[in-house]
Amino acid sequence: MSSELLTVRDAAERLGVTPRTLKYYEERGLVTPSRSEGRYRLYDENDLERFGRILRLRSLGFSLHGIVEMLKRPLEKTEAGKNRYSPDSLADIRQGLQQQLEAIDTRIESVRRELKEAQAVHAELRLDLDYVEARLAGQPADALLEQRKASAKAGSKK
Repeated sequence: MSSELLTVRDAAERLGVTPRTLKYYEERGLVTPSRSEGRYRLYDENDLERFGRILRLRSLGFSLHGIVEMLKRPLEKTEAGKNRYSPDSLADIRQGLQQQLEAIDTRIESVRRELKEAQAVHAELRLDLDYVEARLAGQPADALLEQRKASAKAGSKK
């Protein structure tokens, strides 16, 4: 493996991402590059491999939180010489991902309730607007109110 150090721009170009992406992952604690005397970020092959792993996981749909959890887990060498997660690490990762899914399911349910409430308010406002527009068009209030009551009764019988 080469000990060549790359600048943010060169590393980003090699990985096919923007320099801001690399800085963001550093801010999230996913990678810690070395620094030059002038305080410039310098990336080595290990950093690039880690970024590559992060990018592959992102492309598979994993959240950054999930990736942080996975990267905390040690890799083991297989008989073929490849790095893989141990069964224990995979079980921990599965549990973390399951917890994330449960949290998202809870949020989705909350958003569905909010949407239903917003749709009800929307319908009420539409009725109010229709009433005001009809009044502005010269229709008598009493007739409009009777019409609205009749519509409400018909709607409740459905």
